[in-house]
Formats: sequence, structure tokens, C-alpha cells
Amino acid sequence: MAQAGDTYTVELKRAHLEWGEYRHTNSRGTVYGEGYIAIPAEIAYSAELLNQNGTKGADILGKNIFYCKSADGLFEGKLRTQGNQSNTLYAKQFSVDKNLKAVGTWYYRINAEVGDIIKVSWQSPYDILIEKL
Repeated sequence: MAQAGDTYTVELKRAHLEWGEYRHTNSRGTVYGEGYIAIPAEIAYSAELLNQNGTKGADILGKNIFYCKSADGLFEGKLRTQGNQSNTLYAKQFSVDKNLKAVGTWYYRINAEVGDIIKVSWQSPYDILIEKL
């Protein structure tokens, strides 16, 4: 489980900024404005960030559900871990619970671009702070 002070950074790629548009799947139609925050595999494994497979469909605070705020004050919401790493129990991304556009909206509001760095910091095992560096 992640602890206060744990942190990681991720460089934004086009898929992070345009998830609903720039996809390599035909599982659904185009949806503008979606975004997500990537979780590197080593972070997912060390912090035990599980997806719905890993939690057997349950919501577990600190495992697949987190409270989140942005350092700039423009975002506040509940993040859910989603997707899977090569080990299908572990998540590959954060998005807002039941709202795939919320992170995309934050990216838009902060003028995020491909190549920008996003820092994810745990304030407690359940609370995350995000910021564009």
C-alpha cells in the first residue's frame, strides 16, 4: 500500500490526453474530452494498486479508490484504478470514478500538452495530490 510521501512522475503522451479519441481498440465509439493518469508497472506492483480483477469487484480505499486533489486547486474527485499491467490484477491508470472526462477536463484547464510531466504524490494511503510540473 502506498504511504504518505510516496510519489512518481509520468510524461504525458497523446493517449493520456485524448483517451476517448486516440485509441487502438474498437470497443466503443469516439468520445471527446477523456483523459487518464498512467501508472507505471513498478509503482502499481510496489504500491499494490489493484484493478477490479485484483479487488474481485469490491471498492477498497487505498487499493483501487483514492481521494484526489490537484495542487493548483482546479481538480477534486475520487480516482479509480483501471486497466491492467501484464499481471492482470494490477492497474495501469487512474481516472475519475464513473467520469472518464474529469481528468481530461483538468488537462484542458491546465493547458497540458504531450511531453508535460505530471507528479502523483500520496498525502496518506488514501489521499493523492496531482500536479503539473
